[in-house]
Amino acid sequence: MSQDAAIRFAASSVGSIIAESITYPIDTAKVRLQLQSGAAGTTQYRGMLDCLSTVTRQEGLGGLFNGINPALVRQVCYSSLTLVLYEPIRDAISDPTEDIPFYKRLLAAGTSGAIAITVFNPTEILKTQMQASSTGPKLSMLDVTKAVYRGDGIRGFWAGVQPNIARTFLVNAAELGTYDQAKHWLVHNVGMAEGPVAHISASGIAGFTSAVVSTPVDVVKTRLMNQAGGASKQYSGMMEALFHPSKSIVANEGFTALYKGFTPIFWRKIVWCSAFFVVYERLRDVLGVE
Repeated sequence: MSQDAAIRFAASSVGSIIAESITYPIDTAKVRLQLQSGAAGTTQYRGMLDCLSTVTRQEGLGGLFNGINPALVRQVCYSSLTLVLYEPIRDAISDPTEDIPFYKRLLAAGTSGAIAITVFNPTEILKTQMQASSTGPKLSMLDVTKAVYRGDGIRGFWAGVQPNIARTFLVNAAELGTYDQAKHWLVHNVGMAEGPVAHISASGIAGFTSAVVSTPVDVVKTRLMNQAGGASKQYSGMMEALFHPSKSIVANEGFTALYKGFTPIFWRKIVWCSAFFVVYERLRDVLGVE
């Protein structure tokens, strides 16, 4: 690994740990909201704030942090590999003598994220099922690992990998590609100085874009991952969950069900991107990477 790649790995690891820890309760609320399939008025949580309040009241503050260990493992491994791959892929498909086109930033970001999440999909299975557990003894990483393997074997750890790849491509294209482009535009066209204000502004643009384009496949991913290892399966895969005329999410719950959890996704993306990119950019600057 080159020195620049090692620095990107270290900076992204620190940034992802800080960002994930700060925003994890919001992610737990997102997962709980996405798993609700009842009609309005019959669901356990009425929205993000009600979910955060209810979980804290019924399960204690620790309930908001169920699954934090595999989440941190996932973020360090996935985010670091994504950031290590992004710039080489971006530069490999671009002309070094010209400004990099926006679509190439999107393609490089999406591709690097898709590769990384394919490798680390099992960590997200553990995180999702631990977050979803709201009754009985709290599940441990070992509990989930045993249950998934017992029910579905090794392939169970790649449940939901198709929507996860789709989601990750969209998220990274929207977050990393849009952030890179927005920062470039703010600095070179608007006249902002390279620094925290430009980084936070670009993060806000990236976070909003990411939430809009990725929420539908994120809902599908969450549901497929939560059923891994179970005796019965509500959906056989991504296509059935999205498009089946009688079994799909839309057929049973309406189109708006594909945007369940949008509010926590939106706020988490804003806070996560701001925390991550500010830390990442600062560490790169301190460690001497352009």
